[in-house]
Amino acid sequence: MSKELPRTYKSFTEWAEKSKQIEYTEETPLLDKDGTLLAKGWARRNVFTYDRNLSSPKYRKKEWDFYIIRNKNMIVELSFANISIGGYVCAKLVDLQNQKVIAEANYMYVGGESKYILPPKGDVPNYFRANVRQAQVEFDTHETYRTLWFKAPCNGKMVECNFHMDILPNHENITTVLPFKDNPTRYFMTTKQNGMPVSGTYKYGNDVYEFSKEDTFCYMDWGRVNTPYKLVWYWGNGSQYVYDENGEKHVFGFEITWAIGDESYATETCLFWDGKAHKIGAVDVEKFPKDRYMEEWKIISEDGRFNMTMTPYFDYESQFDVGVAGTHCHQVNGVWNGTVILDDGREIEIKDLHAFCEYVENHW
Repeated sequence: MSKELPRTYKSFTEWAEKSKQIEYTEETPLLDKDGTLLAKGWARRNVFTYDRNLSSPKYRKKEWDFYIIRNKNMIVELSFANISIGGYVCAKLVDLQNQKVIAEANYMYVGGESKYILPPKGDVPNYFRANVRQAQVEFDTHETYRTLWFKAPCNGKMVECNFHMDILPNHENITTVLPFKDNPTRYFMTTKQNGMPVSGTYKYGNDVYEFSKEDTFCYMDWGRVNTPYKLVWYWGNGSQYVYDENGEKHVFGFEITWAIGDESYATETCLFWDGKAHKIGAVDVEKFPKDRYMEEWKIISEDGRFNMTMTPYFDYESQFDVGVAGTHCHQVNGVWNGTVILDDGREIEIKDLHAFCEYVENHW
């Protein structure tokens, strides 16, 4: 695939406007009264009005707020999910260098479709607090910052998380609504927001793991979906500071997701530069890595604007299966190198970015 702009277009902005991807810029209802999906496309902020009571069938809807806090040494995954038949709250600490899970405080619950109601949007000021058995969690989002707090026993010790992240002025994200063919009430709506410098601590008993805004970023994966029983996806995300030719520091990030639903209206693919979204086309991995996860992943977008190679160093494999629900994930962490092209045509070289791409198979 060439990195050159398709010759019929004068700019990448014109390409985005005239491609099949549909961008929403004004508030739009997501669902009709009978649960039929009304909006299909993407936005730079979540402009889709979500009424969870319209989602049909109601026991197929799934809602989650999921945060990844990471640098090149550690990952914290902090999440709350309501998948209608139950859900969970979890705070996990993964040592990337030694390739092991240090702590995982995970509390599941059964039922409670309307007991734990997450906010209808994740990228505007909102507040969520819940107690699940012995676990306590609080997500507090403001215009310019977000705080995450969690506390629960784990293996005879106490886990406590405290994180504070910066939200850049007018920080954009990519919110996508993907339909499923021949299934008018099924949809996959997510908001992915990255490039948020974060500091804080993960305490596990007497051990304290510290994170600094100098090298640590947070990625938000916010989802409100109603999907078929079986689902597969690829998801890659990363952020780092990049210095331009004048020595000025910028916040770079990327979001790539594919293989979910009908992508003819939009793809969940985007670059971020100082908090601004630069929409790119569909991506794919050059060769399917299943069962060869530790080989290089070369990922190129259809418009040539994302041309990156991930050299893996840790396949963090996780799975659970309780019969009616289960998931199997290969979260492959590696070092990314390559080039990206912004909306104004600038080519940015990306060097030694520590990020991930995962392959997931779900039945839930």
